[in-house]
Parts: sequence; C-alpha cells; structure tokens
Amino acid sequence: MHSHVLFKPVKFLWQAVHALDGVLRGEATHPSALQDGKLGLPLRGLTVLIVLLGVFYGFCMGWFAIFNRESPEYAQLVASMVKVPALFFLTLLVTLPSLYVFNALVGSRLHGPTLLQLLVASLGVTLAVLASFGPIVAFFSVTTTNYPFMVLLHVAVFTVAGLLGLGFLRQTMHRLSVYLIQAPAPAATPPAEAQAEGAAPASAARPPGALDRVPSSGVVGGKVKFVFVCWIAVFGLVGAQMSWVLRPFIGSPTQPFEWFRHRESSFFEAVGRALVGLFS
Repeated sequence: MHSHVLFKPVKFLWQAVHALDGVLRGEATHPSALQDGKLGLPLRGLTVLIVLLGVFYGFCMGWFAIFNRESPEYAQLVASMVKVPALFFLTLLVTLPSLYVFNALVGSRLHGPTLLQLLVASLGVTLAVLASFGPIVAFFSVTTTNYPFMVLLHVAVFTVAGLLGLGFLRQTMHRLSVYLIQAPAPAATPPAEAQAEGAAPASAARPPGALDRVPSSGVVGGKVKFVFVCWIAVFGLVGAQMSWVLRPFIGSPTQPFEWFRHRESSFFEAVGRALVGLFS
C-alpha cells in the first residue's frame, strides 16, 4: 500500500519530465503532432515541474547569500527559491489578458485550453534552460564576492532563458495558426517517383526542432508572427520590472535581509548601476 502511494507521485512527475523532454526535442510540436491544432501536454504535471525547476534555480541563486556574508543568510536562500517560480507565473498572470486580445485580433483559431498549454510549455522551456544554468550560477556564487558581477550574470542567464522560451512560444504559436488555416498536407510522393525526381530519401530529412521555422502561406501567419513579437516585448518588459518589484533575489552583502525592498527607480536603472559598479 505504501509503495503504491509513493509510486503515484513519482509516476506523475516522470510523465511531466517526459512531456517536457518531448517539448525540448521538438517532438510535441512536430507537424504530425499539431494536425488537430492541439498540443496534448499534461498541464498539471508540467506546472508542478516548472515550479520545481524554478525552486532549483532559486536554490542555486541563494548560495551567494550563504557564502558571502559573515554569517550565512538562509532566509535569503528560502526567499530566492520561492521568488523565482513566482516571478514567471505572476508575469504570465499580468500579461495573459493582452495575449488573449492579441490572439483574437489577428484572427487566430487558438482557443483557451490550447493557448494555456502553449504558455505552460513555453514556461517549461524557459525554466528548463534556467535550471540548466543553476550549477554554473552556484559555482560563481561560491568563487566570487563581486555582487555587481553576480547581478549581471543572473540578468544574462534570465535573458537567454527568456529569449529561448519566448522563441519557442512564437514558433509554436505560428505553427498552430498555420496548421489550423491550411488544408491537410498532400499525400507523400511514391518512393519510385521520388527517386526518379531525384528527391532525398525520407529518412534523410531532419524533423523540425522546437525553434525551427516552418513554411507558411497567407497573410494570417505573418500577422500572427508580428503581433506576438509585440506581445513578447511586453512580456519581457513586465518580467523585468516584476523582478525589480520582487527583489531581493540575490541579497546584497552590505544590506540586511528583507523579503521585499521599498519601491525605488526601476530594473533598468539597477542594471546600469551594476554595470558601473562592475568596472569601478
């Protein structure tokens, strides 16, 4: 009985890991998997996995407060573990209404459940990339005492992860929109005819990855791409300022621990000060 109870959450989490692996490899967004206009991803499992990946990166981020103070600040470690996943979900919550309106304006046929699955998959890509940088961040947290350098390192890591996650969102949303408005693909060319025309064998064709572009026809695909590029810019700006609202994430060695700092300036001014502090 106890082993069965323990096996159930392990199986649940393993299915989420398998689903995220399929997203990263492009299997979940392969043309053959999108013909019905759905992703078919386990929403609850992916959400739990995203939280765990964010907690892991927050754990690595919090090492700076452990190794660079006179006495380790474990409260900052806990705060970082809570704030990293909260940052992404709060940013999504703030920007979701604008995404829904943009989606309707361009005549996209993506409906609520599919759109929600797509956003969760995009967060999964972002957090997977972020968590993969965790050991690197932990290494620098232990080996350097330069606080401005750590701030800029985290900004760079979040930027890379965010760009890859939003790139996945743009490409997959474009694919879904294209497949929903286009007729089914024509039947494959018979092998003998394909060889006569000099076509390459089917096994030689590489399936498109999660970030690869797919050909499209019609103006809807172009409109979808443009509008969601605009939304991606909005998401990035909101996410940057949200991180400033939720600070501190790292914890300055010269300031006492606080769950939240008082409101002042902006994220971009803080990055500018970190750049000046790095070289001064």
